[in-house]
Amino acid sequence: MDQPANHNSAALVQAAAPSATPPAAAPVSAPPSSGRHRALRRLRGYFLTGVLVTAPIGITLWLTWNILFFVDDKVKLLIPAAYNPDHYLPYNIPGFGLIALVVALTLIGMLAAGLIGRTLIRIGEGIVARMPVLRGIYAASKQVIETVIGRNATSFREVVLVEFPRRECWTLGFITGMPGVEIQRAGKDDDLVNVFLPTTPNPTSGYLIFVPRRDVVKLSMTVEDGIKLVVSGGIVTPPDPADIEKARKKRVARTFIPKLPLHDRAKQ
Repeated sequence: MDQPANHNSAALVQAAAPSATPPAAAPVSAPPSSGRHRALRRLRGYFLTGVLVTAPIGITLWLTWNILFFVDDKVKLLIPAAYNPDHYLPYNIPGFGLIALVVALTLIGMLAAGLIGRTLIRIGEGIVARMPVLRGIYAASKQVIETVIGRNATSFREVVLVEFPRRECWTLGFITGMPGVEIQRAGKDDDLVNVFLPTTPNPTSGYLIFVPRRDVVKLSMTVEDGIKLVVSGGIVTPPDPADIEKARKKRVARTFIPKLPLHDRAKQ
């Protein structure tokens, strides 16, 4: 009678004891929102990539289109109706005013290069020189234009660094020329240079300072790269000249690699 009782008690203990192998956990499925977030992030990346690709092209086309129509509207007012194709056609021809302006400036340049043109310009400048107000405006504008786009223009040809407005604080600038004798004498230095310090993001305004040449650090970047750096507020930085030279040498080396015949390649 004792054996069945012991057998039943052992069965109860075995049933109450926990099993040695835990039950397999149910597979945890990823929440459906995680896949949606990945898709949204991917779409956002595609959108930003599209903006980065199309924004420069769109801005360029928009500016070109507006400048074209602005020049057309102003120049076509000066063209007689007999020579204006818009007078005969039911639609406007975009760019005709710009073409007419380029042709007119070219003809004026050809006329001014000759003897008759120089004589007429000399007479016109003599008349303007007798007018008190127009004399100063004409002289200043002529000097600025000849300095910037003249054949012997040397302004804005060097990008430099200057300690401004205090020591150990460097500012990007452009050498625009040499000051007059009076400024050099007042500055007690015979080797002063004119340095234009543009402001960000509008480079047409800034400061003109006269600095000794020894205090100016010349940079190897071009004027175009310097203007990009100023306008972008330092976001667009020019490439390192050493990297450009390495890339150029690599392209040259790749161009001049001798091509082996097919049987020589097989031997190798």
